[in-house]
Amino acid sequence: MTTIRPFTCDDLFKFANVNLDPLTETYGIQFYLQYLSRWPEYCQVAESRDGRIMGYIIGKAEGSEEREQWHGHVTAVTVAPEFRKLGLARQLMTNLEETSERKKCFFVDLFVRVSNEVAVNMYKRLGYVVYRRVLDYYSGDPDEDAFDMRKALSRDKDKKSMIPLKHPVRPEDVE
Repeated sequence: MTTIRPFTCDDLFKFANVNLDPLTETYGIQFYLQYLSRWPEYCQVAESRDGRIMGYIIGKAEGSEEREQWHGHVTAVTVAPEFRKLGLARQLMTNLEETSERKKCFFVDLFVRVSNEVAVNMYKRLGYVVYRRVLDYYSGDPDEDAFDMRKALSRDKDKKSMIPLKHPVRPEDVE
């Protein structure tokens, strides 16, 4: 049995098994604490019956609430390798989308490595589209592009937020 519950500060000492995956971005403790304090409703963990962290999601709401750019953002969603294919990422994403709906966001967006085909395909199955390509988004060796993927929420009745851009952008051009 899996429990989806709010991410707590104590979980920062228990989620190393999840962050061992090479495609998972690992941040400094201050980064996680900022999310937990500013956007706690966007931070959840999936926990096993024996108390192990199976996966987590952290996100936020950003943009101007009065404008069509007001949106939920998935900063990180990941599931430990031994707990994949159980639908945990889908459940965590659904919960974040529901939080964004309650906050009256127009859409949810996320960035994913272009090379991470498994994740890109999962997001497509969840209703996300590639809105734009962001060149050299991930620094490292070699630099890698990201897809900015989006899913319209009910406030975006015409799905304007999902109309793809025709040309790639640079990281500094991302709002």
